[in-house]
Amino acid sequence: MKTSDFEYNLPPEYIAQSPIEPRDHSRLLVVDRRDETVSHHSFFELPGFLKKGDVLVFNDSRVIPARLTGKKEGTGGKVEVLLLRRLQPGLWEALVKPAKRLRAGSVIEFYGLRDGDRGTGAGGGKAPVMTGEVEESGAGGMKTIRLSDESHLDELGTIPLPPYIKKSLENQERYQTVYARISGSVAAPTAGLHFTPRLLKDLEEKGVEVLFTTLHIGLDTFRPVSEEEPEHHTIHREFGVVTETTVLSLNRAMSEGRRIIAVGTTTVRILEAVAAKKIPLEAWRGDVDLFILPGFHFRVVNAMITNYHLPRSTLLMLVSAFAGMDLTRRAYEEAIARKYRFYSFGDAMLLL
Repeated sequence: MKTSDFEYNLPPEYIAQSPIEPRDHSRLLVVDRRDETVSHHSFFELPGFLKKGDVLVFNDSRVIPARLTGKKEGTGGKVEVLLLRRLQPGLWEALVKPAKRLRAGSVIEFYGLRDGDRGTGAGGGKAPVMTGEVEESGAGGMKTIRLSDESHLDELGTIPLPPYIKKSLENQERYQTVYARISGSVAAPTAGLHFTPRLLKDLEEKGVEVLFTTLHIGLDTFRPVSEEEPEHHTIHREFGVVTETTVLSLNRAMSEGRRIIAVGTTTVRILEAVAAKKIPLEAWRGDVDLFILPGFHFRVVNAMITNYHLPRSTLLMLVSAFAGMDLTRRAYEEAIARKYRFYSFGDAMLLL
């Protein structure tokens, strides 16, 4: 198995630049792993593929306004900051530009709104709303920054969109799931973007059990694997929580032989990471660094809802581990042939 086995060619015009309205009118490719068939549907038809007693597990992480613009204390030089990972309250791992001019001890000043613009970094003679002190420097522009008052992030920051989305997003909530509630991600759990409150209600009325986990997504999720042997790739760590309430429901469903359907690869990762520690599952919080490759034994997840993923990515490798490399490749070829929309704002797959 090589990383090049997870390569495919996608016409650039197939990368969705804006979300479909309403959310549940995206397309849904249904892949049945038992007979290796694929069929084409709309996402709002999802309840027809689920039955009473099925368990849908969601990632309720909310995307934070992680992109900030400030100025260097003393010189006034413009500084761009992308918060990547919260290490502890007020302390963040971040990507900073220009990195070379900001050594340990440097202070970045962040100002409030001016002339209706968010995050311009302009002070206008006023005191900064928040400051960030560089505590450590790492490779590739990475810094550890301590924010003076991170409660101002909503005021100062903007939602970071993936690099392949070139079009601005007027409604920032459209890059949030309707059930997002725990702030911490810098990228959305995009498989959940297709759900509407009405669709969730329809599923619950059908007898589908709805559960939530939390896994805060970092930008490493978009980085392709550079090593030709994927086993040599170091997977990114993401902080997650599975509550006692959720594990009790999951353990009961597993003991009764009911299907557990993960909404998104992030949900798959945290469920399988917890299962790797102990079954029956136990409540857990901490970093998730599970790298799922073909050959992996899934202990919890019986079905999966997911979007289409970048070539050579750990997420495509996870999907291939679940559905099989040949069937995944055929499903992607079918989606491209039928002109499905790809990536964060694109269409979805249901893997049964």
